[in-house]
Amino acid sequence: MRHLQTFRLIEAVARAGSMRRAAEDMNITASALNRRIRRFEEEFGSELFERLPNGVRLNPAGELMLHHYRATLSDLARVQGHVADLIGERRGHVSIACSQALLPYFLPEQIAAYRAEHTRVTFSVNVRDRDQAEQELASYASDLALVFEPIYMVDFEVIQLVPQTVHAVMAADHPLASRPELRLRDCLDHPHIAPSIRFGVRHLLDFAANKSSRQVSPVVETESFELMCHYVLHEKLVGFQIPIGLRSVGRAGADGLVCRPIAARDMPAGNLILGQRRGRTLPVASARFALQLAGALKALQPVQGE
Repeated sequence: MRHLQTFRLIEAVARAGSMRRAAEDMNITASALNRRIRRFEEEFGSELFERLPNGVRLNPAGELMLHHYRATLSDLARVQGHVADLIGERRGHVSIACSQALLPYFLPEQIAAYRAEHTRVTFSVNVRDRDQAEQELASYASDLALVFEPIYMVDFEVIQLVPQTVHAVMAADHPLASRPELRLRDCLDHPHIAPSIRFGVRHLLDFAANKSSRQVSPVVETESFELMCHYVLHEKLVGFQIPIGLRSVGRAGADGLVCRPIAARDMPAGNLILGQRRGRTLPVASARFALQLAGALKALQPVQGE
C-alpha cells in the first residue's frame, strides 16, 4: 500500500538512527530518502527528526507520528482479518514476545495446533525478558506478551494469569534429588547456576534469599535457561526454572534431569502472565490465538506443584 511507504521510511530512519544507513536498508539513495522525508515534513507541518552531527533521532512530533503509524498498521491488520473471515479464509500474522521458558515445549505445541486449523496464519516469536516484552507491547512490535513476573504493567492488559512455582533442576544423581520438595536454603548451600538478574526467576530467588538473610551466589550465571538445564548434567549444580519450561516435573526424565519444587514457605509462586497492550483491539488472528493460549494456560493451573 503506497500511502504507507513514507511511514515505513520514517520508521527505518528511526531504527537506524541515520539517513544513510536507513537508505541502505531500504535500497534507495540517501538523497532520495532525505527529500521524501523533507517533503512529508513540509506537508505535515512539523519536522520529525532532530538532525545531529552523527545521525538523526525522532523528536516528540516524530514519536507521535511513529505511534500513529504502528496503530494504523494494527487496525489495518484487524480489518484484513475480518475480511478474511467473511470469505471463510483465516489469514494474518501473530507476533508474540515471550520468556525463554515458553520456547521448548509450550509455544511450539500451541502454534502447531493453531496452524493445523489455519495454515495461512504466520507467526513471529520474539524471545524477550520481562522488561523488553512490555516495551514491545507498548510499541506495537508484538501483539501479545507471555512473560514470567512482568515489571511495570502500566500499558499491560492481563488476558490470563497462571501461578508457577519455581523448581530446582539437577541431575538425577544429585544429593537433593531424592527429596520431594526442597528448602531454598538447601539449594543455596549447594553450588548453583542461576539466571541473570533480568529474569523473573532470578528476581524471586533474590527476594526470597534476602528475606532469610541469604544470598544467591551462582558459580555460573547465564541468560540461557537451556544452557542451565544442560550444565547441571556436567557438574553437580542446582539450577532453577518454572515448570512450563520443563518436560519432566516430579520425576527423572529421559534427559537425566530431576525437578523439585521449592517450598512455598520459602519462595511463593510467581505469575506467568499473558497480556496485550491496554486498550488495543487485536487483529483477528492474534485475538483468536490469545484465546487459545488463555485456555491452555488455564488448564495448567490444577497441576501446579505436582
